[in-house]
Amino acid sequence: MRHQLFTAAVLLSAPPALAADFTAVSDRAAFLSLIEGQQLLLSTWNVALTVKPDGQISGSMMGWDVTGSWDWQDGYFCREMDWSGYAIDYNCQLVEALGTEALRFTVDKGTGRSAIFALE
Repeated sequence: MRHQLFTAAVLLSAPPALAADFTAVSDRAAFLSLIEGQQLLLSTWNVALTVKPDGQISGSMMGWDVTGSWDWQDGYFCREMDWSGYAIDYNCQLVEALGTEALRFTVDKGTGRSAIFALE
């Protein structure tokens, strides 16, 4: 149930954006330069995630703790997470940047749903 709520929250809170506004993040180094010292935020739904260079993810979603791990494979951000006891399966995602303001993550290597996170 929490996973469904989070999915709905992410999709409803992501502001519309033109594809031309975003550029693909093609490698791990470029991704790391964008997230260094930043949090990924969806403030409307109280989502705050920290993606660390050592491959760890931590934070909270709608008041529940999040932990996880990530790696970079063949141009995609691949992660698995635990949302306070609820497993969020491993998935590789296309990452696109809107300058240094936001990142858009699109599941299933860019073929699925997207969420836009502010960088702060």
